[in-house]
Amino acid sequence: MSTGLGVEERLRRMEDLHELQQLRAHYCQHLDSGRWDELVELFTPDGAFVGLSTARGRTGLREFFSNLQSGSLSAWWHFSSNETLEVDGDRATGQTWLLQPCVVDRQSQLAAGRYVDTMVRCEDGRWRFEERAVRFFWWSDVEQGWEPGTFVWPPARDAADRPGAGQ
Repeated sequence: MSTGLGVEERLRRMEDLHELQQLRAHYCQHLDSGRWDELVELFTPDGAFVGLSTARGRTGLREFFSNLQSGSLSAWWHFSSNETLEVDGDRATGQTWLLQPCVVDRQSQLAAGRYVDTMVRCEDGRWRFEERAVRFFWWSDVEQGWEPGTFVWPPARDAADRPGAGQ
C-alpha cells in the first residue's frame, strides 16, 4: 500500500504498476501475432519461460516460441485477467489468469490456467520478465467440454496447475 509515501513515491508506484500491466499485455499481443523478436525483448537477457517446456535466454526463448506452431498447435489467442502485482523496489511478482482458445490438429480447443510472474526493472529502466511460468487448470476439446485436470493436448499436462503450487 502507499500509506505513508509521498506524492513522488506514489506516482512512481502507479507508473510501475502501469508499465508492468503493459508488459503483460505486450507479451500476449506479441505471442499471438508471432512477433518473436519483440516478444523475447520483454525478457531479461537470461530470462526464462517455464511450463510446456523450459526456455532460457533470448536465443532459447525465440527458438521455443517460434517453434510452437511447427507441431500440432497451429493457432492461439491469449486473454488474460485477474492480475495481481506486488512491487518491491526493482522487483515485482504476481499472477494472471489465462483463457486461451486455440487450434490443435485442426480441432478447436480451449485452455485455462495462470501465469506466475517474476519481473525486474533493468538498467535501462524498463520492466522485463525474469521468469514467466504457465500452469494450466485444464486444456480440452471444445466439443468434449472441460473440467479441472482434463488435458487433451499432452504437452499441457506437463504444465498442470497443482494445488498449492505457485500460490
